Amino acid sequence: MDRMNGKVVLVFGAGSVGPGWGNGKAAAVAYAREGGKVVCVDVDPEAAQNTLGVIEAEGGEGLALAADVTMAEQIDAVVQRTVERFGRIDVLHNNVGINAPGGAAEATEESWRRVMDVNLTSAFLTCKAVLPVMERQGSGAIVNISSLAAIRWTGYPYVSYYASKAALNHFTRAIAIEFAAKGIRANTIMPGVMDTPHIQKQISGYYGSAEEMKAKRDALSPMKRQGDGWDIAWASVFLASDEAKYITGVELPVDGGLHATVSGSLGV
Repeated sequence: MDRMNGKVVLVFGAGSVGPGWGNGKAAAVAYAREGGKVVCVDVDPEAAQNTLGVIEAEGGEGLALAADVTMAEQIDAVVQRTVERFGRIDVLHNNVGINAPGGAAEATEESWRRVMDVNLTSAFLTCKAVLPVMERQGSGAIVNISSLAAIRWTGYPYVSYYASKAALNHFTRAIAIEFAAKGIRANTIMPGVMDTPHIQKQISGYYGSAEEMKAKRDALSPMKRQGDGWDIAWASVFLASDEAKYITGVELPVDGGLHATVSGSLGV
């Protein structure tokens, strides 16, 4: 298929923290499979290069760059390099995110600020750098990866994560309206219970074993299984494509229906 044919896609968080398909890696490869030229950016240069290697092995084209998304000068350098190489940026995909344990009374000020910087300020910095490019083009699409935790308690005590993702949702809405008349769209995807390398690394400590973690999280979904990186990837491709040309300012749950349930907690 060619939904991204002729488009340049900039993916922040394009690497995977372990073996398998994380949301960012799968999205980068999916964009490439649809014909996009994909700039793979990650704080880990080897992870970015690994994703680009998959793209190139399949006949795609792109670039691998390293950047810390909390550092404006590094983001600016990535945007400049992308424009120098490909001349434009049609899609900005923000996939970077972390969580840190701690409720409102237990979380440290340091952990709160770190999560906010990585999950929220990073999106502000990437959008600040890319939006002028899209304005000059008169077109562009932004896809921000949020979480179901943006709209509901999920059972895990990480107050900074809830707050950062809720803010990311509204930040995206604000961009969508501000730039709608300029041909730029902005949407958010909210993953539910997912089985990805990032999740396995970030929340495994809440469970006695990997088997327990999988069984409990599978059971939470109305579909009785977790999603994977490809579920987020193909939703991202749709929202970034011209098929979604009249869709902006939405939060799309990709969660097997979990957002529609009445349970107050996903539980651990």
